[in-house]
Amino acid sequence: MSTAYEGHEEDRAKIWSALGGTRGLLDSGLPSIVFLIAFNVAHSVKVAAGAAILLSLIFAVIRLVERDTIQHALSGIFGVAICAAFAMYSHSASGFYLPSIIKNAIFLALYVVGNLANFPIIGLTLGPILGENMEWRKNAPRLAVYKKVGWLWAGMFAIRIAIQLPLYLAKQVNLLGTANIFLGYPLYLVVIWLTWQSLRRVPAVKPLGSSE
Repeated sequence: MSTAYEGHEEDRAKIWSALGGTRGLLDSGLPSIVFLIAFNVAHSVKVAAGAAILLSLIFAVIRLVERDTIQHALSGIFGVAICAAFAMYSHSASGFYLPSIIKNAIFLALYVVGNLANFPIIGLTLGPILGENMEWRKNAPRLAVYKKVGWLWAGMFAIRIAIQLPLYLAKQVNLLGTANIFLGYPLYLVVIWLTWQSLRRVPAVKPLGSSE
């Protein structure tokens, strides 16, 4: 393996696409921003939830018209619908953000357990996409870098919970919504960038017989 390997451009594109891509981030992130704005304008959980769901539906329609994949749009609709249901059931706007806190707690547990078991989640996710399948587990440097990145992602989920949970318990809707914005796009993009910077320095492990 050459120590000059700096990561293939196609690998970077695959990683970005697998982790959501630009459209995926918009599909999943903007509805929560619209929810916060609509709630502050209308002071109604139902109106805010409806606005968030409507935006998700618009994203899905746009993807259908453009004949683009609607995977992220559909997951966005599903996610927003669950958040809206939590908000309306609890009769509290802060309930909209509870599913996100629960999701982060689940992912934190998965990433920690995966790393401790030498099955880092990020490797299980990106290995097949990068053409490594499970060969990376047989390569010490590649396994190590996937574990390193796994701790990075676990840290992101832990930071989100540490900030969002107290705000949720205090029912600080505006602070919670604002924190959700900064802990969403900015933090996520930083983690993705650091993920790529780590992975690009260790050659991907292709299965025997691969022409790449």
